Amino acid sequence: MGHYTGPKARINRRLGTLIYENAGPARALDRRDHPPGMHIRGRRPSNYGLALMEKQKIKHYYGLGERQLRRYFDKAGHMKGNTGQQLLMTCERRLDNVIRRAGFTKTRPQSRQGIVHAHFQVNGITVNKPSYMVRPGDVITVKPKKNLQYLYRGMAEEVAADSLDWVTFDIETLRATVQSLPGPSDISLPVDVNTVVEFLSR
Repeated sequence: MGHYTGPKARINRRLGTLIYENAGPARALDRRDHPPGMHIRGRRPSNYGLALMEKQKIKHYYGLGERQLRRYFDKAGHMKGNTGQQLLMTCERRLDNVIRRAGFTKTRPQSRQGIVHAHFQVNGITVNKPSYMVRPGDVITVKPKKNLQYLYRGMAEEVAADSLDWVTFDIETLRATVQSLPGPSDISLPVDVNTVVEFLSR
């Protein structure tokens, strides 16, 4: 799922949520809020279908594969508290998600691409894994190369960054600092995660 290259507008319309934030898919969702395809309107999905859609939201939004999602789910099941919330808070800690939400990039696919191409450093060390889990105290910066600094500063100036309590971002130095772990109120994806937990527990 991290390498999904199909039509993003269809995913937004199918799931009824702004999963992919690119301009085209966002406009498609605004124009047509019903699922794509013929004879689909008015058809009520089954409970299984609804649960599958909620799971797909998580996979597309965070760029996860099935095995990766289940690995996060197993990890969340061993944590204290609500398993669904722990699952989503784990996803929020992914480096690609933090880079997007801090304001370095416009979309998660952009942040993933930048990480894979070694554009970012954590605590001064280049990281090329989008699934890297950030921790309190981590400092995320763009590699000290003029062309990269210019690219991401221009992008950051155009991005409407989320206001986060757990991550601070300095656009002048292109430096994001993880202040704490995300909490339930920091989850950015609107999803019925309890349905997903029931689905994955089968």
